[in-house]
Amino acid sequence: MSNAPINGFEYVYLDKNAPRTLLMLHGTGGDENDLIPIAKELDPAANILSPRGKVLEHGMPRFFRRLAEGVFDRKDLLVRSQELAEFVKESTRIYRFALEGVIAVGYSNGANIALHLIAREPEVMRQGILIRPMALALPDTIADLSLTRVLILSGAFDHMVGAEDAGTMSQVLKDHGAQARMSVINSGHNISGEDILQAREWLFDL
Repeated sequence: MSNAPINGFEYVYLDKNAPRTLLMLHGTGGDENDLIPIAKELDPAANILSPRGKVLEHGMPRFFRRLAEGVFDRKDLLVRSQELAEFVKESTRIYRFALEGVIAVGYSNGANIALHLIAREPEVMRQGILIRPMALALPDTIADLSLTRVLILSGAFDHMVGAEDAGTMSQVLKDHGAQARMSVINSGHNISGEDILQAREWLFDL
C-alpha cells in the first residue's frame, strides 16, 4: 500500500523499526512495488523505502531523462538526484529512521541514479548495491568517498553495459576513497538469483 507522496514521489514505506533501511530503486518501466520482494530476500528485518521514478518515457517510469539509449540528460540527472536526496532526508524526518542506516539497492536506471547520488552526496548516501549500472552516471565532480561502501554487480551477457564499464566505475570510486567491490554475474541485464545471493553476502559482511 502506498503512502502520502513526499516531494512529489509516490512510494511504499515498510517499517520494521530496524537500524537498516533499504532504499529500493527500480529500473525503467518499474514502480515502487517491483523490488520489494527482492528487499525482503536481502534482509527480511530491514525497513524498506521504495519510491517510483517521476519521469515518464513512453509511459514508463524512470528516475531521470535520457536522450537515447545510453545517452543521459545529465542536467536532468543532477536535478533528479537532488530531488531523490531530499526525498530520502524528508523520509528520515517523517518516519524517524537513521540516515546513516540507509542502503541504496538500485537496478539499471535505479542503479544509475544511486551511483550518481552516492558519488556526489555521500553525506546522504554512503552505501549501495548497484545492479547493472553505467559509468555514464558518475557525476562530473566526485566527493571524498572515504566512508563509502559499494557493490557493483555486472552481467557477463548484458547487452546494454559491459563488464569493463563496471570495472571503470569501481576504479573511479576506489580512487576517491570508496570501498568498492565489483562482481561479474553469469547473467544478462536481468536480476538473477546470483545477484541476490552476492548482494545478501555483501550486505551482512559489515
